[in-house]
Amino acid sequence: MSGSNSPLGIRPDRADGLTLVRRQRDEDDDEPQFKPLEWGIIRRLFGYTRGRIRKRNWLIVLTLLRSAQLPCLVWLSSRIIAGPIARHEAGWVFWGVLGYLALALVTDGLFHFRQRFALEIGEYVVNTLRSEIFLHVQRMPMSFFQKMKLGRILSRVTSDVETVRLGIQDSFFVSIVQFGQITTAALVMAFTDWRLFVVVLALAPILWSLNHHFRKRLSLHSRAAQESFSRVTATLAESVNGIRVTQGFVRQETNAGLFRRLLFDHSRYNVALARTSAVLVPLLELNSQFFVAILLVLGGWRVLHGTMELGVLIQFLLFANQFFAPLQVLGNMYNQALIAMASAERVFRLLDMKPEWTDDPAATPLPDPRRGSAGAAAAGRPAEAYPILHHRVGAQVEFRNVTFAYDPGRPVLHDVSFAAEPGQTIALVGHTGSGKSSIINLIAKFYLPTAGEVLIDGREIRGISGASLHEQMGMVQQANFLFSGTLLDNIRFSRPEATDDEVREAARRLDCLDLFESLPKGLMTEAGERGGGLSVGQRQLVCFARALIADPRILILDEATSAIDAVTENRLQKALVELLRGRTSFIVAHRLSTIRHADCVLVLEHGRVIERGTHAELLSLKGHYAALYRQFVQVDDMAPDAR
Repeated sequence: MSGSNSPLGIRPDRADGLTLVRRQRDEDDDEPQFKPLEWGIIRRLFGYTRGRIRKRNWLIVLTLLRSAQLPCLVWLSSRIIAGPIARHEAGWVFWGVLGYLALALVTDGLFHFRQRFALEIGEYVVNTLRSEIFLHVQRMPMSFFQKMKLGRILSRVTSDVETVRLGIQDSFFVSIVQFGQITTAALVMAFTDWRLFVVVLALAPILWSLNHHFRKRLSLHSRAAQESFSRVTATLAESVNGIRVTQGFVRQETNAGLFRRLLFDHSRYNVALARTSAVLVPLLELNSQFFVAILLVLGGWRVLHGTMELGVLIQFLLFANQFFAPLQVLGNMYNQALIAMASAERVFRLLDMKPEWTDDPAATPLPDPRRGSAGAAAAGRPAEAYPILHHRVGAQVEFRNVTFAYDPGRPVLHDVSFAAEPGQTIALVGHTGSGKSSIINLIAKFYLPTAGEVLIDGREIRGISGASLHEQMGMVQQANFLFSGTLLDNIRFSRPEATDDEVREAARRLDCLDLFESLPKGLMTEAGERGGGLSVGQRQLVCFARALIADPRILILDEATSAIDAVTENRLQKALVELLRGRTSFIVAHRLSTIRHADCVLVLEHGRVIERGTHAELLSLKGHYAALYRQFVQVDDMAPDAR
């Protein structure tokens, strides 16, 4: 364990024979849990209800009606008690109760629609926000994903948006009902007996202060419990995904100890939450009973002395309950609203985050000769049809004095210049960190050069729309990634309109169709999550077929054969040579079986091109490439080729 960090930044340190769990600080730790109410954020949130504006307006009307209906029920019940019941008028009692039931049915019937509309509007806002976040993140450049943690994005889409939902469908509309109930109760009490109402006003701030104080503590403990539970679930998921590494290094007991401590941490927050709630609820109930006792003493004294009627006292006590009961709910809604404001601010901060760069507004699509009449004729298909791996038109790629830095002031490429003519294969060779992947990222327009120019077909890459460039590219990376679905779906990912026969033809040209068909369900075999149902080599072959079915003009192979065994790679060689022909290809590889056939090999060191030429030319120089080649030969067991 020493010198390494465990999953999720949990560091186990030993002190006095005890293992202490210290969690590294995350950026989310500094995010405010509460945020004052801001009209700008509230207005922006309710802007998302425009798609359901009719239901929203009806919801506001129903909310206002309910805020009046509840006190009306109390008033009617108090009048029945003080009137017909007190005067022993059985007939009027029947009609009074009948009227009460009718009003109750109308109230609950409208409450059904208020609840339904609130839930529907909340769901609509949540879906809209999540869709916007997903689309916004999908459009961000690669630099965004280097700086933004996946956990933070997931937190915005899940917990933060869910908190916003509660703020809209609960905090806002429930608070209107409660405020209406308090206002109506206050007016009735003031009209009924202003002296007792002054007593109520004096007691209300005490109840509000207690509720507000404990609610804040409850919210803090609740947030801490949620965060600790997130660490528990994330650690569990990471441990399951990395079970091979865990068992391979006999880490079961150590990881189990860390997990138990995370569970203890989570349990401690839950216990603190339960204890605070156990103090608050009885205390609020005790205070409510205490206030009622005071009103009973004062009101009873006045009834006994004939200055107040019994029916009036009963009505006042009922409305006093209507006045005090919402205070606890409002305290909860207020804290929930503050949390929702903080969550909304984090969501909008992500949505408002500007990408470091975007396509120039004047950028135009890169012409695609494969779709032209000449290309279609050569493929023997209609002009509007897409060629199927037969008609190849490579692109010209040129770097002119390109310097590039991921972080300002720390360039990883220095004044790099080279040209790849259509159909040529360029190999990039160098030690880790020499700049190979950076060149590929610039060709793919995942990043823009800090200085210099990258040209595609003679056009500066800034003036080319990224989508049109990517439509003409194919890429196979070392870190192969498969989506959930069948192999057929994954191969067709780069060109959804491809037929089953075209997919099989691509696999046949790669000489791996038999390997796919030997699987339990052939190309209909489920890949599983992240391709977990396949071997590493099988996943890589799927990625090869996925790139080739797109019939790319520019093909990038970034350590593409590193996960394939030597026997399978030998089967691929002839197919690769055939498929690379006519396409402009860039190959990053440690195995030299493909590099030897490259039209040009660029040798990089610390972001500079230090040698260039064909495989034979560079070997004859007996320089840096020749030394690398000797190392590669030893690793790849290719001694006969070295000789």
